[in-house]
Amino acid sequence: MSSPSREQWGSRAGFLFAAIGSAIGLGNIWRFPAVAYENGGGAFLLPYLVALLTAGIPLLVLEYSIGHKYRKSPPAAFRKLSRPAEVIGWWQVAICFVVAAYYAVIIAWAVRYIGYSFGEQWGSDANAFFFGDFLQAAETPGVMSSYVDGVLWPLIAVWAVVLVILALGIRNGIEKANKFFIPLLVLFFVVLVGRALTLDGAGEGLDSLFRPDWSALGDGSVWVAAYGQIFFSLSIGFGIMITYASYLRRRSDLTGSAMVAGFANSAFEILAGIGVFATLGFMAAAQGVGVDEVASSGIGLAFVAFPTVISQMPMGALFGVLFFASLVLAGLTSLISIVEVVIAAVQDRTGMRRVPAVLGVGGAVALVSILVFPTDSGIYLLDAADHFINQYGIALAALVVLVVVGWLLRRLPAFQKHANDVSSMRVGRWWLICLGIVTPLVLGWMMVDSLRAEFAENYEGYPTEFLLWAGWGVAAAALLVGVVLSLVPWRSADSEAAEKAGSEASTEVGAKTGPDSAVEAGAGTGSGSDAPEGGKN
Repeated sequence: MSSPSREQWGSRAGFLFAAIGSAIGLGNIWRFPAVAYENGGGAFLLPYLVALLTAGIPLLVLEYSIGHKYRKSPPAAFRKLSRPAEVIGWWQVAICFVVAAYYAVIIAWAVRYIGYSFGEQWGSDANAFFFGDFLQAAETPGVMSSYVDGVLWPLIAVWAVVLVILALGIRNGIEKANKFFIPLLVLFFVVLVGRALTLDGAGEGLDSLFRPDWSALGDGSVWVAAYGQIFFSLSIGFGIMITYASYLRRRSDLTGSAMVAGFANSAFEILAGIGVFATLGFMAAAQGVGVDEVASSGIGLAFVAFPTVISQMPMGALFGVLFFASLVLAGLTSLISIVEVVIAAVQDRTGMRRVPAVLGVGGAVALVSILVFPTDSGIYLLDAADHFINQYGIALAALVVLVVVGWLLRRLPAFQKHANDVSSMRVGRWWLICLGIVTPLVLGWMMVDSLRAEFAENYEGYPTEFLLWAGWGVAAAALLVGVVLSLVPWRSADSEAAEKAGSEASTEVGAKTGPDSAVEAGAGTGSGSDAPEGGKN
């Protein structure tokens, strides 16, 4: 039996909302402000812009081109590029499985904190409330011993919403959800930033963030930090953008879409920086300390520092609702895109229909998430898994993609041609230089620098045995799963032939009805055949 026809976005705007929604996540709100603050303040914006133009947008164009050219999820797309490269695609799928399992938990926390904002229920010690009363965290990381109902039930609700949206499909589910969530997120955050700017001490907070330290530009670590921030904030390396681009129409402006998504993501990060540091400035003024003494990032910023601020400010409940609702919206749009990678891969692999794939595969991710993370050791498992899967999963997978596609298979010119054939804005030689030289070198240095830090001291001081299975073990398991899945035989020849026949018929119809056939022939998409292209050059 042939696989079902591939869904498509209803419009380019729908794709852009989804791509922007995937890029704008929790890290935009709680990571960028701290990274900028620690790396030169206003001066950091220069390496940040350079990183966006030389790594972020070029990588987006590459992932869009891979997905659009082959019209497949990452495993199938890389398989058509070269059979051994299929491992990369399944590796990315395994990474997405891990990330989705713990990412949903943070959204569940934010859901609970929307309610806690009314009456400021965290009391006078937000830190003790979060780790003690709310998470009921064990004193030391290790094996989970009890479930936390206050996290479990909102987590189940988060997964119910995500699976319903995914079951509705690309156009009626993901596209419509993002068209609603993203404008609402921007509205909430604009109101939140406007309120933050009226607080006493807001000016001092913004001055701390944007005061330029030009000497920082001579520090190589600042430039590496800029590339790292761009890389992790654009959802690159997951296979998300390959999957989303596979649902585009034949004639799609890939480079223009990459520019819009890249700059929209960065604009939101800067907006988030303004809101966060205006608020921290108020907190510093209220406590009579410097901004540097209250500046923080990540979970500590969202669930400890901000509740503390909310308790000290007028109309704190409204501010809290807006802030945590923004976290929920930003998290949902990203989580949907992450799970979609896993679902699309299984659909391409098995020919399974949409709803059974969502219930089976998405349900499996949800089950792991629900069984593992709403426990007394959940916070430690989440922290370790997040750190290691980001550094030695997502970033490393992206480096491998560039080495394989650019250096071993020498396919960058082919993807450049494909992007130029279907886009209004052409990419030139600079694109090849960025992806062939600049970005691999920066990612390689990031790996070396990160490994040096890992071996110097244990991450967060966690016990070595804990990190071996909850950190290193998780990252290694994702790679191992990718290798194993790539060795599993694909569908039968009859199924392959049926898919090929259907694709050829579709191409023939396209030749009779519009100009897309010329683009298709020139780009060599060949979506019907699984024959690898690695040897064509």
